[in-house]
Amino acid sequence: MRLDKFLKVSRLIKRRTVANEISDMGRVFINGNPSKPAKQIKEGDIIEIEYATKTLKAKILTVPQGAVSIQQAPSLYEIIE
Repeated sequence: MRLDKFLKVSRLIKRRTVANEISDMGRVFINGNPSKPAKQIKEGDIIEIEYATKTLKAKILTVPQGAVSIQQAPSLYEIIE
């Protein structure tokens, strides 16, 4: 699954266009490396998102194959810091 789509379905970022913009600005990292929106993610990857005032670090637990309900979204990742 693409990084921008995962960020949207997991509800880490509310809209896919916003996920694209943040990734293009170099504020999203996978395993410590800056990542583009089309980067393929896999289970076990560490995502870091730099917001204006904080940094969110999460480990991907599951990569969904289809639609994800709002109740299932938090089970896709684990917040590390």
